[in-house]
Amino acid sequence: MSMKSDQVANALIRDVLGGRYLPGERLPSERDLVTRFDANRGAVREAMAKLAQLGLAEVQPGGARVREREEASLDIIGYLLMQTDLPDPDLVDQILMIFNAMISLAATQVVKAASDETINEIRALLKPLSQADATNNDASHGEARFRLMQHFMLASENLPLQLVARTLFNQFAPNMSAVADFAAPDRERYAVFAQQLDDALIHRDISALRATFDAFIELNRESMTRAFMLAQRAQEAIA
Repeated sequence: MSMKSDQVANALIRDVLGGRYLPGERLPSERDLVTRFDANRGAVREAMAKLAQLGLAEVQPGGARVREREEASLDIIGYLLMQTDLPDPDLVDQILMIFNAMISLAATQVVKAASDETINEIRALLKPLSQADATNNDASHGEARFRLMQHFMLASENLPLQLVARTLFNQFAPNMSAVADFAAPDRERYAVFAQQLDDALIHRDISALRATFDAFIELNRESMTRAFMLAQRAQEAIA
């Protein structure tokens, strides 16, 4: 896509996701968009094709109509997270809940079928999390948690799970910087969970692994809730 078509597409995506155009409503005509963005028809058509690809609009002869958000593709997650200065905390929490379900499934498959070499690779990723002191900074600790979760997804060898997880991770992580700066992990609790995960992997204990990951993800959600609260206070102090 050209720079101009990107500009048109991004503006229309914001308008649709922000509720300026409701499901079933017509989007502006090509002529109106050409005038609004000082663009040529080719750029406008590329932009409309982008909305159709995302599942946000149905392009038909004579115009385009907005589709229900539930009919859109997973690729709108990143755009939703970018709608405001701080991502929507409810959406973030929903994504973390999805991560929990996916990791629980992936962990089960890993313990059942992964080689000892793969198990040892995952255990190595637990080391940065097993230290209760501030050996690594908060950002590095967060990156270590995401690497661990991603590796479980990859090691599961479940292709649909891998594709969905990668799509979510790739859109989630880059849009969390405004909140991540305020995330202060509870290192002692993470260290306990890291040791429990290590023991479960050594013994290939599925129930222990899933129970520990449930607690691990809940701690991630708690940490994110605190980070949002601090980020919002910081914004209010500036305003």
